[in-house]
Amino acid sequence: MPSLVAIVVAHDSAHALPDCLAALAAEHVPAIVVDNASRDDSVRIAEAAGALVIRNRCNEGFGRANNIGARAAEHAARILILNPDLVLQPGAADALLRAADAYPDAGLLAPRLVEPDGRVFFQPRSLLSPYLPNPKGRLALPEGNVCAPFLSGACLMAEREFFLGLGGFDENIFLFYEDDDLCRRVADAGRALVHVDAAVASHGRGRSSVPEPGRVFRTRWHQSWSRAYVSRKYGLPDPSPRTVAVNGAKLALSRIALRRASCERYAGSAAGALAAMRGETALAKEGLAG
Repeated sequence: MPSLVAIVVAHDSAHALPDCLAALAAEHVPAIVVDNASRDDSVRIAEAAGALVIRNRCNEGFGRANNIGARAAEHAARILILNPDLVLQPGAADALLRAADAYPDAGLLAPRLVEPDGRVFFQPRSLLSPYLPNPKGRLALPEGNVCAPFLSGACLMAEREFFLGLGGFDENIFLFYEDDDLCRRVADAGRALVHVDAAVASHGRGRSSVPEPGRVFRTRWHQSWSRAYVSRKYGLPDPSPRTVAVNGAKLALSRIALRRASCERYAGSAAGALAAMRGETALAKEGLAG
């Protein structure tokens, strides 16, 4: 039984997959690539790198595709979920595995994420982590292994059985806040979220898929919808009315100023929040079955 299998969800990710998969191979971590109907060479590149490839007929979204990969990794003790623009640095996988042995109460473990400009990504709070309050989001970078209120879905390690026992990622979410939701459910199950400082990974941040027309509108739509969804799920105030009002006003000003990029951003945010208020779903938006 392999101790660890990586799951990489790809969607038009041919530019990023070679480095991601090469780093996994160097760490001796077998990979499953779940392809969300890519229109580029993602599948060919993944197969050439020796990954097991699962081809989805349509874009199932981040969480649903990762769940497909987790179910397919049936002989793995642990799974490593990572974005295609995530490159493990030498020794990162072993550091995560050592930490998992050292902290048996850990439900999720994540490496130190280093962004292209050299900054370390560490989110000191989450919308869904009232059990570790930090209302002002004061940032203090870890100097070692620490428990955290949130771990980014860019790279997460978990026991496969525990992950699937929780239901994996919430499949009602197409994109955004699925990692916040998972972290909340892990914490509610009495397990820790552990940042492993000795495990280092480079994160392209936003480079998982190539840009395409309408991407900004679609991204902002899902951000607003998913925030409203998880807020309702955990009994938090619905942010949708304020999101519609604020972004609607900004959209009007941007139209007057003829700022097309800003119009797309604010229109997407307002539309996603309005859809949530109307009871529309992200899956229906993407043409997926509920």
